[in-house]
Amino acid sequence: MAKAPRSGPYVCGIDAALDVVSGKWKGLILWELDAHRVRRFAELRRGLPGVSEKMLAQHLREMEVDGLVHREVYAEVPPRVEYSLTEHGRTLNQALGPLGAWGTERIRREGCEQSLPQPDARSSLR
Repeated sequence: MAKAPRSGPYVCGIDAALDVVSGKWKGLILWELDAHRVRRFAELRRGLPGVSEKMLAQHLREMEVDGLVHREVYAEVPPRVEYSLTEHGRTLNQALGPLGAWGTERIRREGCEQSLPQPDARSSLR
């Protein structure tokens, strides 16, 4: 069951933004869709090792309700469903860029372990 759209009340802009991107996988979904433009569900799942099918489906539904992700269903047999970022989702992904840079610096500074992405278009993003 999808949640109702989020509408506050919010203390500040950070509160409103974090309400939309809360969840371990949402930032990575944004990153994956930005890197590949269009992804089918199975492609997203392969690109996000460790995400369960249930959690990916839940996050995609929430992101669609929040206007971040567009879901296109094609009338084919078998049915084909593709996900892409909306303009709103692209602007959120751009806004998260400085946070990603901060996180990369933290990984370096703290000597944290970092899993390397699979070699593909994502390597050009960072």
